[in-house]
Amino acid sequence: MRAVVQRVTRASVRVGGDLAGAIERGFLVLVGVGVDDGDADADALAQKIAGLRVFDDRSGAMNLALADVGGAVLVVSQFTLLGDVRKGRRPSFITAARGADAQRRYERVAAKLRETGLHVETGVFGADMAVELVNDGPVTILIDTRRAF
Repeated sequence: MRAVVQRVTRASVRVGGDLAGAIERGFLVLVGVGVDDGDADADALAQKIAGLRVFDDRSGAMNLALADVGGAVLVVSQFTLLGDVRKGRRPSFITAARGADAQRRYERVAAKLRETGLHVETGVFGADMAVELVNDGPVTILIDTRRAF
């Protein structure tokens, strides 16, 4: 699985103009699921996100996690994170999971984050979404469960 984690002061996602999810301080997490990803990948991704220490402590060092600052998470599915652009100019999405498998893994990430006690909002899987955010820092972290943590 791949994720782009952005530290935000606020983020929201709309589907057809209707608000699907919104948070204040926390993370906007874009999640892409690969064909070979399983429950262990979803679990590891959620654990890594919940534990990321990228919020400033009193001395200004990035040393605090979401729970330490009362942060929330907005999780949005984004299969295009699995796009392969090594050949040509048109991305190949052959390694992106489809349908029910992708949705199950995406929803598992959100559920595992909730199990940590975090407030979690989501987009709508498979929908055409409009995402707004105010990136804080900016701080943007890339996570790939296929690469060693």
